[in-house]
Amino acid sequence: MAPEYAMHGRFSEKSDVYSFGVLILEIVSGRKNSSFYDDEGELTLLAYAWKLWNENNIIKLIDPKIFDSSFEKQMVRCVHIGLLCVQEYAEDRPNVSTVLSKLTSDMAELSTPKQPAFTGGHASPQQSQGSVNTDTITVLEPR
Repeated sequence: MAPEYAMHGRFSEKSDVYSFGVLILEIVSGRKNSSFYDDEGELTLLAYAWKLWNENNIIKLIDPKIFDSSFEKQMVRCVHIGLLCVQEYAEDRPNVSTVLSKLTSDMAELSTPKQPAFTGGHASPQQSQGSVNTDTITVLEPR
């Protein structure tokens, strides 16, 4: 679920792009985002992909059942596009037509992805940093 929809109820084309990016990462890794745990049981699929991307070890994300060294460049490109689609802020994500052109052409240049949403990074400026909850109990007694 796109962060702008989860946090503020706003849905747009970029929300679909976010979901598509998650789907790409699920297909390439062979694991579901909703039930993913890394070896230490601490990271989500997006956080794990981001960690491996920053370590220049993205090959480790690719499902061994589908890995083929002759298609390594294309698989890494798919992960790269997936990470571009799941960037935290909607305005940083490509639009649908750009995603399509990048998937269908090896010549289309890819920008460097920014940190994905829900990976433990910075909070949105509109996001509350906490809340105070109070309970009030009223005891009713007859006169």
